[in-house]
Amino acid sequence: MKIRDLIVQNRSYRRFWNNHSIDMATLRELIDLARLSPSAANRQPLKYFLSNTEQTNALIYSHIAWAGYLSEWSGPEDEEKPSAYIILLIDKNIAPEVDCDHGIAAQSILLGAVEKGLGGCIFGSVQRGKLSKALSLSPELEILLVIAIGKPREVVVLEEVGPEGDIKYWRDDEQAHHVPKRKLDDIIVSQ
Repeated sequence: MKIRDLIVQNRSYRRFWNNHSIDMATLRELIDLARLSPSAANRQPLKYFLSNTEQTNALIYSHIAWAGYLSEWSGPEDEEKPSAYIILLIDKNIAPEVDCDHGIAAQSILLGAVEKGLGGCIFGSVQRGKLSKALSLSPELEILLVIAIGKPREVVVLEEVGPEGDIKYWRDDEQAHHVPKRKLDDIIVSQ
């Protein structure tokens, strides 16, 4: 699959086929892609918490917010929840703060997931302190992002931002998820 195809298929999926299990070996393969990705000053301060069990998945699920623009939707139904989660952490003993590593790592993980026929969603809206405590994480490990991983159960449609400039994603009557994207010429400031 070409990189453009991987990127176009790499959407923020929020509904999954919950009966599609993801084994720990697959999660480790995705983390290996992140491990091999660039790191600012090659510090490599990221660590990862992996979950593919119903109990831990439920705990993580209860500490994230699912879709800010879909205010009437509180998140996926039980049969639509992801099969796995990856929590990106910074080890404060290695570096006091993260530059762009977590964004690079998250994209590498999700592109690898798409290549495997999976999909995911990155969550920045996380109850970090509560989740860290619930998972008994060491104090030097700080939660940066949470990534849900699963077999996508929804259709995501990319479309151009309309003349009014509204970038909010939305769902139609058939529950297809529409994501407006700015035109290429609108984001290039100089050629």
